[in-house]
Amino acid sequence: MADAAERAGVDTEIPACPGWRIRDLLGHLGGVHRWAASYVTTGRNEPFRRDGLAEFAAPDADDALVGWFREGHRALVDTLASADESVTCWTFLPAPSPLAFWARRQAHETAIHRADAESVTGGVPDWDPEFAADGVDELLNGFVSRPRGRLVADPPRSMAVAATDVDAAWTIMIGPDSRRVDPGADAADLTLTGRANDLYLMLWNRRGADGLDVRGDRAVLDLWRQQARI
Repeated sequence: MADAAERAGVDTEIPACPGWRIRDLLGHLGGVHRWAASYVTTGRNEPFRRDGLAEFAAPDADDALVGWFREGHRALVDTLASADESVTCWTFLPAPSPLAFWARRQAHETAIHRADAESVTGGVPDWDPEFAADGVDELLNGFVSRPRGRLVADPPRSMAVAATDVDAAWTIMIGPDSRRVDPGADAADLTLTGRANDLYLMLWNRRGADGLDVRGDRAVLDLWRQQARI
């Protein structure tokens, strides 16, 4: 992420993040890393209010941004690696433990924004298939299946997703006011099949469906692109 940011330059626009430049991406992710680490280190059990986030803000000087980002990332990794597995603190998605939640969430937060930074110079990350599939699972079973969300359809629609390089598949049922995610690729209005890496980026709306086997009603894919925004 930091290397990609240095190659691109902090003033470069990021097509995948309309309105953002590399400096905004560094500021966002560097702040998120510090914010996440603070829950684990302090055991804080409630979310920060907006007016309490100033301590995680990026420096004003552009030439200090990459170093500040690297420092925050290093501190986050050290925090997660050294934390007691029984630590309790605030989380916002289901997980085996708070520590497992923050490690997983920050891994995928960083991975997707790394893709944003690399996209500026034409790069595409190639993750381990197990990691990419876990990112799809977090997106679907963590974010998409939450009670409130913009992804709705009336009449209901369905989309099956299956990886070809790892044993991982899901079926998303999209209703008028809710979503349900089931394991396995069942019969659906649209079926997407491909490498876990490509599915990961596509479902996070960081790439198109080129390179994937797309079968069925492409209107469901358009629905996803329009409404499945995290």
